[in-house]
Amino acid sequence: MIPTISLLIASFLLSLLLVFLIIQNFSKQLLDIPNDRSSHVNPTPRGGGLGFVIAFTIGIIVIALLPVLPIKSDIFLPLILLPLTIIGFLDDRYNLPSRLRYGVQLAVAVFAVIRYGIFPLPFNNLGLAGIIIATILTVIGFTALINFYNFMDGLDGIVAGVCVVQFSFLAIYLQQYQWLILVSTLLGFLYWNWSPAKIFMGDVGSTFLGGAIAIVLLQNTDNINLSWSAIFITLPLVGDAIYTIFCRLIRKENIFEAHRTHIYQRLQQSGWSHQAVASTYILTTIVIAGLIYSFDIYGSLLSLLLTIILIALSENYLKLKVNYQ
Repeated sequence: MIPTISLLIASFLLSLLLVFLIIQNFSKQLLDIPNDRSSHVNPTPRGGGLGFVIAFTIGIIVIALLPVLPIKSDIFLPLILLPLTIIGFLDDRYNLPSRLRYGVQLAVAVFAVIRYGIFPLPFNNLGLAGIIIATILTVIGFTALINFYNFMDGLDGIVAGVCVVQFSFLAIYLQQYQWLILVSTLLGFLYWNWSPAKIFMGDVGSTFLGGAIAIVLLQNTDNINLSWSAIFITLPLVGDAIYTIFCRLIRKENIFEAHRTHIYQRLQQSGWSHQAVASTYILTTIVIAGLIYSFDIYGSLLSLLLTIILIALSENYLKLKVNYQ
């Protein structure tokens, strides 16, 4: 237990240091200049996610090299997620074409499915055709999670804070304790990212986290109930993203264009502080984690109901706010 705690503390401190070094040495090269779609007003460096990604990778390697530790690791994890890290960092630096980014995401998804298998869907038992359909849907779902987490990374501390809760829950619920290393490194990053943020995680961080959460869900596909229960922990972020896409489709908007119509963005525009919005999403994630842990699949259904209710309440609040103003 002591070596494990020491490793978690070391991972936290390493992430804290690496993000600081990025702020000190690469701020000008990775500067995010505010525009009409931004939620911040001051130029702020991005790409800070590279700090917690490197710290997490080192932690995973240490676990693999020291089998005496009570935590088991998958040495292939950093390798599978490496393309997302590279393309995300390059995008933070050079703004790469979306087709190139999605091509890399597809490749990562395919390799992840080859390594961990397909998600337990109803089609899996329908012969070869069913397996093909389930594989395609798993790959699409994998890339969707990558992009949803990227879409939701628009306020100080929101994605990092929510992911601390999500990966803590998944590590315990699915007994995949290697993800506690990522929790520690995220906390090190969150110190710099909490409002007022001194650095953003950028695509290098948000796409990595989306890919990581997808891999967690694929690593436990032998237990259907746990797999389906666990996926609902993503609701606070994914629910907002899916609902916003649905609304934009109804309004016949181009869903691939940048915008500021996510619920979390509109709450901030209505007067909520970055801290208030991020804390609300974090608290919602904690409640959902408690429901799933206590009631498994029934807790997941309650979480879905809670998410729908919160979205409806948010819409009513925002409409009243607009009418009042």
